[in-house]
Amino acid sequence: MRQSVRFFLSDQLIELSNFDSNMTLLDFLREERRRCGTKEGCAEGDCGACTVVLVEYNQDDHVSCKAVNSCIVFIASLDSKQVLTVEDLKSSDGILHPVQQAMVDLHGSQCGFCTPGFIMSLFALYYSEEKPSSESINDALIGNLCRCTGYRPILDAAKAAVETRPAHHWDQAMLAIKDRLKSIHDEADVELVQKEGSYFIPRNLKTLLGLKAEHPDSFLLAGGTDLGLYVTKRKMHLQTIIQVTEVPELSQITIDSNSVSIGAAVTYSEVLEKLYDLYPSFCEMILRLGSRQIRNLGTIGGNLVNASPIGDTPPSLVALGTRVVISSRSGDREMPLDEFFLDYRKTALQPDEILKTIIVPRLNENLYFRTYKLSKRFDQDISSVCGAYYLRLDGDQISDIRICYGGMAATPRRAYGAENFLKLKLWQKDTVESAMLELLKDYTPMSDFRGSAEYRSLASQNLLLRFYLESTGEIGSGGVLD
Repeated sequence: MRQSVRFFLSDQLIELSNFDSNMTLLDFLREERRRCGTKEGCAEGDCGACTVVLVEYNQDDHVSCKAVNSCIVFIASLDSKQVLTVEDLKSSDGILHPVQQAMVDLHGSQCGFCTPGFIMSLFALYYSEEKPSSESINDALIGNLCRCTGYRPILDAAKAAVETRPAHHWDQAMLAIKDRLKSIHDEADVELVQKEGSYFIPRNLKTLLGLKAEHPDSFLLAGGTDLGLYVTKRKMHLQTIIQVTEVPELSQITIDSNSVSIGAAVTYSEVLEKLYDLYPSFCEMILRLGSRQIRNLGTIGGNLVNASPIGDTPPSLVALGTRVVISSRSGDREMPLDEFFLDYRKTALQPDEILKTIIVPRLNENLYFRTYKLSKRFDQDISSVCGAYYLRLDGDQISDIRICYGGMAATPRRAYGAENFLKLKLWQKDTVESAMLELLKDYTPMSDFRGSAEYRSLASQNLLLRFYLESTGEIGSGGVLD
């Protein structure tokens, strides 16, 4: 048991034992270390002005560079990691890093407020992909907003930097980081019990379940993309936090011939890396869920436990027939995901329980699956309506179908009436058009600033029609209805 957190800020070892467990990395950098290159813009992980790079030592004996929003990262969660900020990038003799030099040469900075965040996102990309495509560059920068509308020169700078890749001291420095991180990597649980609040980092499932039983009102922390906002926006003080990301059972993806088991603390980025070929439509939706900074932190399990009616992953996972494993000291229990959501922001979890595993059935050649998201912006926006569709055909006859929508009720909810109407009927347009009317009986959506009830009802019907047209080849996936 260790009563401190240890991490590197650049090459300086930081060890903290008496501090506010609710302190964010952004506040630590600016207020404690006077590293003011990292800016606060939105304080909710949207604008990217606070982007820094986390370097982590992985089980495969490699290090990874991840761009993250420091405004929603708790300082205690940095244990065993290294933090890099824009102040670290130039060499000791003043030579700028290639991404910095390209921004200078191609006039990528205007007012300069957003520039450090852009540079850190590009730095992470530079050491994550050897030859990133234009699409990858765009994706890496989606989470960085420039209010001076300077995107064209920024993109030009990004492309120039990754194409030329001149030698720089960081090329060798990245090799030294691995040894540095290995020197502080251990299997000790972390326990910080202070008057201002307690923070725990268990490294095995048994310890985690014990802590949850002893602290039933505690907040479980995975990526912090929601929990961080409790502090930065709601101005709450979280008395007891239990970080779950270091528990192996919650951080693994296991694939067999029938299903994929996803640990509740697996990030969106890890799902994209390992499961894109198995669930391309689901993963395409994840690409729209948030920026790369958010996907590097946010987790599938967190999105489910959050139980938002407009969460992006639940409709897809419900339609796929996903089951979840819930754990406590008393053992495990398993249930269908569509029974996990009880009411608005309410799940089947008891105070001493955690979500451990998400079990997703494999798709095969006889199945059709699509998910669609409608939002006011294409990237980084909350859904107005999210629809997911699973279809099994026996010839032209519907042998099984599951339809689930987000944004249409207090929870992600299946369209049981439309499903029952469609089963054993022929998969043809007039049948689907009749089922579209059945959707009106399944849901009574509300009106809000993301869309009226009338819009949501019509959109849900048209998305079902789109699924039919794509499944029959009348339009291509990503075709004219995009």
